[in-house]
Amino acid sequence: MTQEKTMFTRRSFVAMGAATALGACTTDTVTRNAPLEPVIPPLPAFYGPIMDEPFPIPAVPEGVVPPRLWRREVANPWPDRKPGTIVVDPDAAILHFVETRDTAMRYGVSVGAAGFGWDGIARLQFAREWPRWKVPDTMIERHPHLAPYSVANGGMDPGPDNPLGARALYLFENGRDTLYRIHGGCEPEYLGKAVSSGCIRMLDQDVIDLHKRSVHGATVIVQPSLKPQGLASVY
Repeated sequence: MTQEKTMFTRRSFVAMGAATALGACTTDTVTRNAPLEPVIPPLPAFYGPIMDEPFPIPAVPEGVVPPRLWRREVANPWPDRKPGTIVVDPDAAILHFVETRDTAMRYGVSVGAAGFGWDGIARLQFAREWPRWKVPDTMIERHPHLAPYSVANGGMDPGPDNPLGARALYLFENGRDTLYRIHGGCEPEYLGKAVSSGCIRMLDQDVIDLHKRSVHGATVIVQPSLKPQGLASVY
């Protein structure tokens, strides 16, 4: 009996060891095959804080904005367009500023939510630093709490809480204000998404850069969206 017990114990030990080894292999395989979270590299230095503006602009948080939406110089997709032309692709959430026949500056943007997007060809009529936000009556109908900032009431003072952010470019069509803007104030987590009431939103760091490059009277082309947009409007 002692010998049988000994043999049983050894067999059990071997079996348990094999099961443990198999379990270890299975765990290791699952771990190695599990999808990895995308690693977003450190942001370029120009997305750091800006302290020499009338109002401080905080740094863009690390790990929020994917590299495809970072500001960068690229090959010009529209070599036949005049320098200064702005082209917005709402489906890609990308704005290009034509620099030369060969180069363009590319920016990530957020665009109009379903039912609020605008497309067409406009003129860059003028631009403003730290603009007032004068809420159109049509928006107040949807958001009555914005009534204190109506055109009649003089709008909202510039500052960190103003949705237009640090800069705004005003788009006119056939001499009339479209009421759509290219402006700052985009919260980084919304960049690349359809969230606004038609305006083109940018990070403040980027809209300041675009404002410096912008050309009075330049053509602004907002391409039509070719896919449905399902996010609700913020403003």
